[in-house]
Amino acid sequence: MKLVAKLKLVPTPEQVTALLATMERFNAACDWLAGCAYDDRTANKYLLQRRYYRQLRDDFSLPAQMAVRVIAKVAEAYKRDKSLRPSFRPHGAIVYDQRNSNFPGLDRVSLATLTGRVVVPFLFGAYQCSLVGRLKGQCDLVYDAETQTFFLYATADVPTPEPGEPQGVLGVDLGIVNIATTSDAAVFSGARLNGTRRRYFRIRRRLQQKGTQSAKRLLKHRRRKERRFQADTNHVISKRLVQTAASTHRAIALEDLNGIRQRVRQRKGAPNTAPQVQRRLLHGWGFHQLRSFVTYKAALAGVPVLLVDPAYTSQTCPACGHIARGNRRSQAQFQCVGCGFAGPADHIAACNIASRAAVNPPHVGVNVNPSHLATYKLPALAGGR
Repeated sequence: MKLVAKLKLVPTPEQVTALLATMERFNAACDWLAGCAYDDRTANKYLLQRRYYRQLRDDFSLPAQMAVRVIAKVAEAYKRDKSLRPSFRPHGAIVYDQRNSNFPGLDRVSLATLTGRVVVPFLFGAYQCSLVGRLKGQCDLVYDAETQTFFLYATADVPTPEPGEPQGVLGVDLGIVNIATTSDAAVFSGARLNGTRRRYFRIRRRLQQKGTQSAKRLLKHRRRKERRFQADTNHVISKRLVQTAASTHRAIALEDLNGIRQRVRQRKGAPNTAPQVQRRLLHGWGFHQLRSFVTYKAALAGVPVLLVDPAYTSQTCPACGHIARGNRRSQAQFQCVGCGFAGPADHIAACNIASRAAVNPPHVGVNVNPSHLATYKLPALAGGR
């Protein structure tokens, strides 16, 4: 399994000059080649290399392998959307590989520049300690102009254990009000995250309306805080989910929410659900990031991850199997119109997710305690069947 370690470089002033000059030349070459690829309407890197490799070497004085990486970067960027001409910032990332970079020590990296190799020491934290000895392959050199700092995003090849035979499934329902709810009734509330995001939005809107130089400076200073806070929250939740599944020898079942932003419909008439508010909540929902965190942490722990169809998981009664939109009385409450079974909606959805995953490979059982479900039994709704 491949993981990425973020390493902070500590170059000398001379090395900073060499790295910046190389970065600017590299991206100037990328920008020129992007125009050629757009004019030729081709994203084939082998064709681009045959046509423009020699001109890249001659016009931009790039080392051989760096010219090859320019071609690969442009081809990958243009392939994403062939209707647009890619453009590259002067201080965009440089892509290195094993031919023009290596790690001569556990705390230093050798990088190719326009003036030859430079050996730059780097700093790393406790998390990266287990990865430093396994660094190899492609790495990206990134320059943060705000802090004037170089970072190296290096690839580490980490062995992963073979997943064991699970003895059950831990169902996980993902949402906005509650970021995650498990079939064990553990709830990870999104109140703190959503409150922080609302506060950041108000501050951002006020500063944008003000438009002064100091306001722009504050906006620049705060622009990454919300993203870091959300990533930290998802890291904590994913770690708890994987630890729970590993300690109980269960697989993790998640909803396959790909395309949810295109399928969801806006609610009408509910308080605090103006269209712009709903769009902000939906497009700020980090479900894909949480899923990716769970996936790689589970692989390291030997825990299988299963994806299930999310359709009707919050409208299906786990007691009688009746499916109806009326079963979901509110965001928080579920009550079956057929049998009267009731309970927290997100918990019931998580139990349904676990049940669906049990019929998919690997075949595992889901232990549902009837007495636990009975604690949610309420009288049948009027007019219920």
